[in-house]
Amino acid sequence: MYTEIQRERPDGRNILTHPDYIDGNPDLIKPKKLLNPVKASKSHQELHRELLMNHKRGLGVESKPELQRVLEHRRRDLLIKQKKEEEEAKKLQSPFEKELLKRHQRLDQLEKEQEKQEDHAPEFIKVKENLRRTSTVTGDEKA
Repeated sequence: MYTEIQRERPDGRNILTHPDYIDGNPDLIKPKKLLNPVKASKSHQELHRELLMNHKRGLGVESKPELQRVLEHRRRDLLIKQKKEEEEAKKLQSPFEKELLKRHQRLDQLEKEQEKQEDHAPEFIKVKENLRRTSTVTGDEKA
């Protein structure tokens, strides 16, 4: 009933206007509905087809395609295998290699501390050290 009221007004005019091209004039070109470029694309059609098939099978939208699941499983296995290899490599280190690593870390720490101390030194001391270096270099070259 509401749709009938909406279609026809009491004054006799219709809300919906009729197109002018219905008169049957063969010279007029009838307008065609424009295609939606998103729906016309192949990827959209394939995705829609896959969604319909998943819906028919009863699979949820959140479930991933089989290929994607297999690839993720392989990536996960590869990461686990790499972690195991790294752990085994750490376990197989000899005591000599461990000591070398400790010494290397200590030397790095000492170098960092020296750099910090040099940064905090007054500027005139730095300039004096540079002058001594250049004077010794020129003195060595003369000899």
